[in-house]
Amino acid sequence: MSDSHLDSHFWSLARSQILLDPNVVNLNTGSFGPWPRVVFERVTELRRRLAEEPMDFLIRTAPSLLRNARERLAKLLGGDPRRLVFTANVTAAINTIASSLVLPAPGEILLTDHEYGAMHWCWTRAAQRQGLNLRVLRLPVFPRTPGEIVDVFRQAITDQTRLLFFSHVLSPTGLVLPAREICEEARRRRVLTVIDGAHALAMIPLDVNSLGCDFYTGNCHKWLLAPTGAGFLYFGPGNEDRLQPLQVSWGWHNQSCERERPEHTGSTRASVDERDEFGSTPRLRAFEFEGTRDPCSWLTVPTAIDFQESLGWEKIRSRIAQLSEYVRQGFSKLTGLHLATSAEPGLHGAMTAFRLPEGTETNQLRRHLWEKHRIEAPVIERPEGLLIRVSTHFYNTEEEIDHLAGALKEIPKT
Repeated sequence: MSDSHLDSHFWSLARSQILLDPNVVNLNTGSFGPWPRVVFERVTELRRRLAEEPMDFLIRTAPSLLRNARERLAKLLGGDPRRLVFTANVTAAINTIASSLVLPAPGEILLTDHEYGAMHWCWTRAAQRQGLNLRVLRLPVFPRTPGEIVDVFRQAITDQTRLLFFSHVLSPTGLVLPAREICEEARRRRVLTVIDGAHALAMIPLDVNSLGCDFYTGNCHKWLLAPTGAGFLYFGPGNEDRLQPLQVSWGWHNQSCERERPEHTGSTRASVDERDEFGSTPRLRAFEFEGTRDPCSWLTVPTAIDFQESLGWEKIRSRIAQLSEYVRQGFSKLTGLHLATSAEPGLHGAMTAFRLPEGTETNQLRRHLWEKHRIEAPVIERPEGLLIRVSTHFYNTEEEIDHLAGALKEIPKT
């Protein structure tokens, strides 16, 4: 059997382990990832135990599972588990940062023109509350090099900039920003950095400590294919004491007690960062214990990691690159479509966007893709025009990409 046939068989078997609607072409992992069967079975098993005996599960069983989940995720991130807080998603993590940070006024919060809408609003509210300006920097529409992007940030930062917020991977186009170099420039100018890493985890190699950011946030329900409700907030070194939880519950009480004990004078940091009996540390528990909640999505993260590790991270990324190239080659032949995601190494990952022809009617196209073809692929409205974004994870096939390409030959026009 040839290597290509062996590869095809391998990925066919891998796809068979994902829960997929056989009547739908899902090219939208960028919004939500489908679950591997083992992930669904594990989170269902945990929730069944939670339903059967809540006290036993939450008090006796969950702590060790939570500790394991934190350590496994931190290892995947290239970070320290003592600085990793589980959250419901990136939105929850960034709201915690934006609602808690105190920034000197007058000044400004700086973000790019490609940020997720809800996060733009989040920082708008933070700026209004603290008497700061919100300023938007315009990214190059089709950058050719990482240096071109860094130059835009360098020119945009001023002595009024207090905080810089940007996405590691841009949601509309899938462009991967040179996060480490951007953070270096911000740090040199004494500007705090907050990164929205919603799309980065499991899509691109990630070493969060090497980025040099002050805060990093991410989702596990996209490219990691973990259950909905699993996200994280990561504190860069030296930022552990900058934030407060949005909700005060017993976790905050434990942390404050540790800080106030006289015997801990001079060693507060060590005491609040020591493992506790709850599967966290006093510092982390202040953020994670917001009251009674279902932690099963967090506890299932190791299963999602195990699943993709069993396939091989390098194999997965190679397959993603192969499918992304297939998209670029195939869609470039379609009349009126123009590539909107850089093909340069390091500037693209698993999401590829194309600019749609002028006159394309947004809602008609969405209905056309879903109602006629049962295709999940977002049509994104941007100031420079409409985009179609194609997400290609390892479970996708060339036939699915061809199906979308065929559907786009019939684009509805106004």
